[in-house]
Amino acid sequence: MLFHDTAIIFERYARQTLRSRFQIFFGMLMPLLYLLFFGPLLRDLPLGSPADSWQILVPGLLLQLSLFGASFAGFAIIVEKSTGVVERMRVTPVSQALLLGRVLRDALLFTFQAVLLVLAALLMGLRAPLAGVLIGFAFTAVLALSLASLSYALAMRVATPQEFGPVINAVTMPAMLLSGLMLPITLGPGWLDVVSHLTPFRYLVDAVRDAYTGSYATAHMLYGVLVAAGFAAAAMTVGIRVFRRAGA
Repeated sequence: MLFHDTAIIFERYARQTLRSRFQIFFGMLMPLLYLLFFGPLLRDLPLGSPADSWQILVPGLLLQLSLFGASFAGFAIIVEKSTGVVERMRVTPVSQALLLGRVLRDALLFTFQAVLLVLAALLMGLRAPLAGVLIGFAFTAVLALSLASLSYALAMRVATPQEFGPVINAVTMPAMLLSGLMLPITLGPGWLDVVSHLTPFRYLVDAVRDAYTGSYATAHMLYGVLVAAGFAAAAMTVGIRVFRRAGA
């Protein structure tokens, strides 16, 4: 029944997304602008890595896509709460699948946007092995699923967008700066490198950058997989508990 209910919720929100081309394409605007205007600036800079500038930047932009997009996904819940949609759905047999159906839609949406972003990067000069690109998509989907779960859980706890927005901004901006999405964090001072290891996104970024250079059996890849799996499990657990309590 859980699988059936999740499929119903997924289909409902997938249809909503397909009817909104604005949501599909506008969400990748910021990473695309970074790709177009920031990427060329890195070509002749010493980045402290054997990877070229595109292999440094594009993995960071993929995870930035999930970081900002999925973190703000909870705004939709706040809107539906104010219009009574969530209240009506919680008394139906699909109440326990409300989270799972949503986050699967989000993971698919951001993976699709990641594909478009990589295609644009290939036109601009990115060269990466197919396996590495696919690994990058997998990390993008897992991060989107994790952050969307936490975002929906937070949205169920707050009453207004004015409460939700500042919390998300307070988390996403330091996470972006400390994870080295734009540039390798090793270019900074030693203390910043140490602090960045307290951010789980740092491990994901390092893993995807290794994958884009064709390096798969590395410590970065191992840590990235373990952190991504642990973070996803913890985020899904938190999200499911919040939705179960709300429907009790």
